[in-house]
Order: sequence, then structure tokens, then C-alpha cells
Amino acid sequence: MAVSRPLSRFWEWGKNIVCVGRNYADHAKEMGSAVLSEPVLFLKPSTAYAPEGSPILMPAYSRNLHHELELGVVMGKRGRAVPEADAMDYVAGYALCLDMTARDVQDECKKKGLPWTLAKSFTTSCPVSAFVPKEKVPDPHNLKLWLKVNGELRQEGETSSMIFTIPYIISYVSKIMALEEGDIILTGTPKGVGPVKVNDEIQAGIHGVVSMRFKVEKPDY
Repeated sequence: MAVSRPLSRFWEWGKNIVCVGRNYADHAKEMGSAVLSEPVLFLKPSTAYAPEGSPILMPAYSRNLHHELELGVVMGKRGRAVPEADAMDYVAGYALCLDMTARDVQDECKKKGLPWTLAKSFTTSCPVSAFVPKEKVPDPHNLKLWLKVNGELRQEGETSSMIFTIPYIISYVSKIMALEEGDIILTGTPKGVGPVKVNDEIQAGIHGVVSMRFKVEKPDY
């Protein structure tokens, strides 16, 4: 008998977390990075998920942990080389996500030409909100995202400012790797990324859709 895998708890069984970098021009500018003609992709392991109610753990090897606020697109079925015109048929819904980044480690990786795994893929590096069914988001390119740290507004952006649209991203990624039901694609962060420290509280939301709250804690090792 098949075991039910509810999309409402995609983080418990979804395999792949695919992340898009530099998908907002204002963020690329604040990072001193060029705006590219194709998406920058990197991956997080499924153990990076931190559903609301669990803490964000500060990596022991980092002294500069940053928040990056992102819209996540949850896949509803398997797709490979998906045509851009059909891409939204593969979407089950959305989640608000944080791409927690050890910025000091990432800077060193960039200098040495190394992958970003240590900076982006640690345990709890992908906090996620509750699942939002596709039907509740008529236009994912017309959403307002916000993030506060200890009550102070840090990030505010609109998904209409994405460089690469969601259908384009799904099509692009699926030509490289097959996407499966329960996978999520993080679509990039607007400007305003910045540091958090142990005991900080992060609140974030999609205006009128969903919100979430996390605390930054020190790991017990």
C-alpha cells in the first residue's frame, strides 16, 4: 500500500532544494555581482529544511550569518525538459523560504573559486513557511515579500522584479535535472540581505498570504 505524501508537508519527503542566485538586479548590485544572462544555480540538501517551530542553527564555523528572503515554488509532479509554456502546470504551490548564508564563508569560497556548499547547505539553512496551494496565489509574479529582524524591517521586495520568471526557471532547471514532486525551487532574494546573530528573531511574510517566525540559536556541538 502506497504511503501518502501530503504536499502540505513537502519538507518531510521532498528530495531537492534548487536555488537560483542573482535573480533580482538590486540584490546583485548590493553584492557587487554582475547581472547574468542565465540563472546561477546551487543546491541544498533536504536536511537544510527548518519548518516553522524549529530554530535556525548558527554554523559553528561562521561569524557572519545572513538572511536571504525568497519565494519558493513547490513542484506538484515530475518534469524533465518542461516547455516554458507548460511550466505552471507542474507547480503545486508555494512557500516562503530563507536562504541562510554564511557570508564570510561564501566570500572565501568566491576568492578561491570553490563551490558554495559550506556557505549555503548547512543544517537548517532553508527555513520554510507553511505550504500555500497554487489556487491561493493567482499571480506569483505580483507578490510583496518582507522580512524583519527583532522587529526592524530589513528586506522588502516584489516578485515582479525577478529577472527570470518562474516558468523560465522551471524550464531551465528541468533541462539540467529532472524535477520531482515535492521538490522546491528558491527563486532568489531582493535587496536588503544582512546579518543575524544568536537569539535574534526573524519574522517574514508574503503580504496577505503567509507569514513565519524563527529564532537563531547556537548548535549543541
